Amino acid sequence: MKNVTLIGASGFVGTAVLNELMARGHRVTAVVRNPLKVAVQNPSLTVVKADVADTPALVAACKGNDAVISAYNPGWTNPDIYDETLRNYPLILEAVRQSGVKRLLCVGGAGSLFCAPGLRVVDSGVIPDAIMGGVKSLGEFYLNTLMNEKELDWVFFSPAGTLEPGKRTGKFRLGKDDLIVDKDGNSHISVEDYAVAMVDELETPKHHQERFTIGY
Repeated sequence: MKNVTLIGASGFVGTAVLNELMARGHRVTAVVRNPLKVAVQNPSLTVVKADVADTPALVAACKGNDAVISAYNPGWTNPDIYDETLRNYPLILEAVRQSGVKRLLCVGGAGSLFCAPGLRVVDSGVIPDAIMGGVKSLGEFYLNTLMNEKELDWVFFSPAGTLEPGKRTGKFRLGKDDLIVDKDGNSHISVEDYAVAMVDELETPKHHQERFTIGY
């Protein structure tokens, strides 16, 4: 059993990760902006209302735990998603550092993966304008900030090109910096299987200060 702080536990990915953590018997401190959005009730779950920009509150929520999983996302419909991602993710890093927790697992994006030699997904022309701000900012955070982080034992876990509700199969492939595609050229993963792989990495760390990815 691990003691874990899960930031953004009420979001799309955060909810799936929370469910997986609970199913495997971990003890979780869920950090959310609106506790009413956390539907799970479990003796091993503590829900904390806090904003990621409130560093003292975030430090307190992380302190003493084995790891922090960040599923933070300002919201895909948030018009300020680009700026808020680049402003708040470094604050999450700082809070984790101050808390003394050494292991940080970040829910990443697929935009910074390579889909061809030298070509990242974000530059391939396939990303809709409606979500480009979120895709671009998360990629910039990974490339410009997280890759320079030497103190924390971090991972940036990029999903496949399409991350959607589905089934928990436990059958998938993992990679590093290249988009994983199936025999038909599609890159996809269910959020349930993404959560399986995230909690696998929590329980048995295989990646350190690097990115990895998933796909069918």
